[in-house]
Order: sequence, then C-alpha cells, then structure tokens
Amino acid sequence: MKLLDIYAKMQDDIQYIERKLEGSVRTEEAELNDASLHLLKAGGKRIRPIFVLLSGRFGRYDIERLSHVAVALELIHMATLVHDDVIDDAATRRGQPTVKAKWDERIAMYTGDYILGKALDVAANLERPDIHRILSKAMVQMVIGEMEQFRLFYRLDQSVRDYLLRIRRKTALLIAVSCQLGALAAGVSVPLSHRLYKFGYNAGMAFQIRDDILDLTGTEKQLGKPPGSDMRQGNITLPVLCAMRDARVREAVEAATRGTTPDEDALKQALKLVRKSPGIREADELSHRYIDKAIGALNELPDIPAKKDFVAIAKFIADRSH
Repeated sequence: MKLLDIYAKMQDDIQYIERKLEGSVRTEEAELNDASLHLLKAGGKRIRPIFVLLSGRFGRYDIERLSHVAVALELIHMATLVHDDVIDDAATRRGQPTVKAKWDERIAMYTGDYILGKALDVAANLERPDIHRILSKAMVQMVIGEMEQFRLFYRLDQSVRDYLLRIRRKTALLIAVSCQLGALAAGVSVPLSHRLYKFGYNAGMAFQIRDDILDLTGTEKQLGKPPGSDMRQGNITLPVLCAMRDARVREAVEAATRGTTPDEDALKQALKLVRKSPGIREADELSHRYIDKAIGALNELPDIPAKKDFVAIAKFIADRSH
C-alpha cells in the first residue's frame, strides 16, 4: 500500500483536522492571522496528525476527541518551524517564502509564539493530566534539542552521538508522542501506548535521518529549497559526519562552513564530495535499522488495518524521495 492510499482512505478525517487547524489559528489580529494561515497553507505531510489518528484506531475512535491531540501536536510542530526559519535565516520552506522572509523576523517570532499558545489552548480540551504532562515534557525536550543544534552549528568535532541525541529531541520525540497520546486519548492501555510510542520514536529517528540525506541528494524542486541548506547554515548532519572520516571531504566541508557567510563555490565542492562518499550509504543504513525497530515494535499489537498502515508508512519513510 502506498502512502497516498492511506491518505485517501483517511481523507474525511484528515480534512476534518485541516479545518480544525485553520479554525484554531484564525484571529482578528490581521498580521498574525495572515502569517499563521500562510504557514498552514504551505502544507506538509501531516505525519503527526496521521499518527495520532491511526493510534486512536487501537482504542475507542472518536475524531473530535483525537482532533484535540492531532491539532495541538501539529501546531507545536508549526511553531518550531517558524522559529527554526528565523534561527536559520531561511528564505523558503516547501517552495514558499518563510514567514520571516514574507514579513520580518519580529512577525515570525510572534507568529510562532501565537501558534504555540493556540496549541496549548486546543490541548486544554482534554481533561487528562497524564496527557498534559507528556506533552509539556516533550516540548521542553524539543527546546533543549534546538539549543543543542544552535550550540553545535559549524562544529565539525561533534560526534554521531551528539547528532542522534539532537534529532531525538528535535524530531523523534514529537512523533513518538503523537502515537502515544493518540492511543491514550482513545482509552488504550498504558503498555500498548508504550509500544506505539516506540514505533513512533524509531520512525521519527529514521524520518529525520532520511530528511538530512535528502537535503544533500535532492533537487531544489523536490526539496522546496536549495540542496545543501543544512551545511550552508552550519548544521552538520549524519551523512556529513560519516563522510568526514575522509580527510579530503573534511577539508572541503571545513572550507564550506568557515565563517557565517559560506563560500558558494566551496559549498558546491563539499556537496559534490559528500554525495560521492560512503556517508550517504552509512546514514541510509542507520535509517533502515531504525525502521526495522519501528516495525518490530508493532509485533505485539492487534492485527487491525491501522497496524498495516503503520508498516506501510514506515516503509515509505525508509525510502522516501521528498
């Protein structure tokens, strides 16, 4: 089954979530309204809401109740994107101007704060203290992950462990929590919700590694931004770390990331060498190991259609090209 088949099967519920997302960010404050809707309309895979809804299939499926989790998590994700684009000085995202580029840095920061506030407002509809504790802890860890990334910008001496801890906090936790909270909101038992958390965590790790590979190997049309954007911004990702075991690649990356204004010719040369290196393959192999762990976490779950959908999504993550 292809990813589009899963989305088509869930079309009505996904559209319901989209309407809830749009309604949640609308405000009479014109610039906040326009900036928030601009970000929302730029689209995205909505992988977090999908994981919430599929996890909810293992319990009492109630789209209205699950929407409070799905919308809150997607809004948190959106807020981090706006803040990321300010930190990275990014001009485009998904082929569209970022909020920072279309308005300015201050509007972008206020927009991110506003969306984050709306996420908490939506989540407040759930009278489950355990859900709120899990959500708040995940948000704290995400901010720590962002700070770690900022601290390690342009640092070529960071380790693979540094990278994995960073993406665990920045990406994998929110995806893991999407599965866990979707299950808890549907009344699933705690042990089963932990199995779903493990699936989401490992799928999330693979998702980010694959994203970092695509940043190096994809085209501008596929990515919606120039390839090599991470390196240009000083974000040293797993494929580059692996590739830098070769002294020639390390010298090229060092030349490309020297100073805060990268030399475009040096960047192109570094990108060329990284693409030819074993680093891409090594990162891809690790991504597939995480996918195997994700699928393994599903073994003890009931054999319902949602389980097959999760397996299909995991396989899509492993080999996605966009």
